[in-house]
Amino acid sequence: MELIGAQLVNAVAYGLLLFIITCGLTLVFGILGVLNLAHGSFYMFSAYIAYSITETYTQSFWLALFVAPMVVGLIALVVEITLLRPTYHLGQLSQVLLTFGLAYIFNDIAPVIWGSDVLSIKVPSVLSGSVTIFEQKFPVYRFAVIGIGIAIAILLWMVQNKTKWGAIIRAGLSDKEMVSALGINIKLVFTSVFIIGGVLAAFGGVVAAPILGIYPSMEFQTLILALVVLVIGGLGSVAGTLVASLLVGIVETFSRFLAPEISMFLIFGLMAVILVLKPNGLLGKKVV
Repeated sequence: MELIGAQLVNAVAYGLLLFIITCGLTLVFGILGVLNLAHGSFYMFSAYIAYSITETYTQSFWLALFVAPMVVGLIALVVEITLLRPTYHLGQLSQVLLTFGLAYIFNDIAPVIWGSDVLSIKVPSVLSGSVTIFEQKFPVYRFAVIGIGIAIAILLWMVQNKTKWGAIIRAGLSDKEMVSALGINIKLVFTSVFIIGGVLAAFGGVVAAPILGIYPSMEFQTLILALVVLVIGGLGSVAGTLVASLLVGIVETFSRFLAPEISMFLIFGLMAVILVLKPNGLLGKKVV
């Protein structure tokens, strides 16, 4: 029983880490209708930038947690204005191809700058201890990840559903011409959302680095899991992403413990079953 409880704690921590990584992708798709396949690259670049900050320039994890997402947010700004914005009238296929191509370009750039070794970031000293639960020790950092994930979920829900800015964003997705006619700069709103999505991916990259490490092509492995979470939860649903992240976290944690050779099979099997029962995902709306 203690072993099951211990694995459950690990599963919740991993699930909320997946949510932190995926929620930016969900936000961009749900509001802009853009499936950003370069999302994993934003996650990767942030982790590498955080490594450079903590190992080369300073020893501050907290500075890296602030600076790396800001740098990635600037990259997202340039990508949205110069490359993505001209494709909005061309449909989703153009955006998918564009962002997928960017992911491969970023994948080639990273090893040139940081090399191909597996890297890691040290946990900040204030979170480096452990606590005993179910007669097993757990790093304090995992509980910090759980707290961060819950806080982000609450914040996103409140912004999306309880603020004027969230109402403008939802209205802009439904009828951007009408919103523009009301004097609101819908291009600025959409650019802001894309930047926020990139910053959330980057934030997830820094938070995940002490646990998952930093290595070449990590963005594609992360992107696959993020897309699975996105599909299971329902395209564009933040609440669905949270539920799906926890489900995937539980399935992967227990399957890697009990049957590691079929772990990915079980994850994709879970996705297939849910899509058969609920084609739009757990909490998603119909996508036309």
